[in-house]
This record gives sequence, C-alpha cells and structure tokens, in this order.
Amino acid sequence: MPASAQQPFGGFPVAALDFYDDLEVDNTKSFWEAHKQVYAESVKAPFQALAAALEPEFGPMKIFRPYRDVRFAADKTPYKTHQGGFVRAGEATGWYVELSPRGVRTGGGFYDASGPRLAAYREAVAHDRVGPELEGILSALEAAGFEVGGDRLKTAPRGYDAAHPRIELLRHRSLTVGRSLGFEPVIHTPAVLELIRADWRALRPLVEWAAEHVRD
Repeated sequence: MPASAQQPFGGFPVAALDFYDDLEVDNTKSFWEAHKQVYAESVKAPFQALAAALEPEFGPMKIFRPYRDVRFAADKTPYKTHQGGFVRAGEATGWYVELSPRGVRTGGGFYDASGPRLAAYREAVAHDRVGPELEGILSALEAAGFEVGGDRLKTAPRGYDAAHPRIELLRHRSLTVGRSLGFEPVIHTPAVLELIRADWRALRPLVEWAAEHVRD
C-alpha cells in the first residue's frame, strides 16, 4: 500500500484476538484459507499502520510472516498463533511488539548472542563501570513494571567466579525485558499507540546499551 494510502493506526480490532483464539484451536490450512481476509484486515493492516506510526522515532519495523518454519520442528502446525513486529537497533537487538490471544506485549533487548558477541556481553557485564550501568537500567525497568527474561545458563559461565556480584547477569545468553498490556479495552483504540511508544522509550537505554556492547 502506498504511504499516501496508509490508514492511520486505530488499535487492534477484537476480531484480531478472536482470530488467534480460533487459530490456536484449529491450526490448519483449511481454517487459514477460510479466514485469511480476517488476518489481512484485522492483523496485518493494523500492524502496517502501527509500523508507519512508530517509524519516524524508532526506524522501520519488520513484520514477521505468519507461517512457521516446521522443517526441523516436532510441532508441525503451519501457522504462528501470534503476530510480532521487530525494529532493529543492532545485531539481534531492538524493540518488539506482539499481538496474541493474550493481548498486546512490548519488549526490547537482545535475543541472541553467540560466539564473539556473547563474549563481548560478558566482558561488558563484568566491567566495573559498564556492568553497573546495566544493573541500573534493569532496576529502573523492573521498578516500572517490566519483567527481565532471556535464555540463561544454569551455572556460572566458564572463566567467571560463581561469587561475582553480577553472576546472574553473566549467566544470560540473551537478555530481554518486556511487559504485557493485556487485552484491556485500550488495545482496541488508537491510544494503545502511545502505550507502545512509551514502553519502547522506557526500553531505549537497554536497547542502546546492548547495541553498543553486544557486538563483534
């Protein structure tokens, strides 16, 4: 759709949540084919409008495809039961927004760091200045109601003392922070745009910290 024809973001319709509720029960091609117009109008179009509204401040959003990659998966259901959008700020680093039967969720951080990037993350966490900066960012986000997540080792990473004051952060192989806006009535209105924008602004210090320090 040309930018001039882009509809303004008006929130996510109730039909979008109903669509994913039903898809969780009947995740089949026949259901998808019968309801693909609902997806196009109630999920994809609002996401495109949301992306356009957020782009001037955060950058272009990648709207993920609705199809699952089942080539190596035990679960062969063909369709994702949520819609996600991601704005990249660095390698595997940025902001996230998701729509599912549980409503809207926002997030940010880095979702993958292997090899040199993981080593760089751990060096930053262990640093006497940079590590406490991250602690402060996460403390402020938790105080604001966000939840810290990500993949973590069960033990201390090789080369680091289990008694290190930031050992919990050193165990992370990814670090994401997010919160649910749920399915409150506001998500069906234009006002949810400002809630998402406010969450992404709150997450900016974490995203920028990761973009600067979690890199090759």
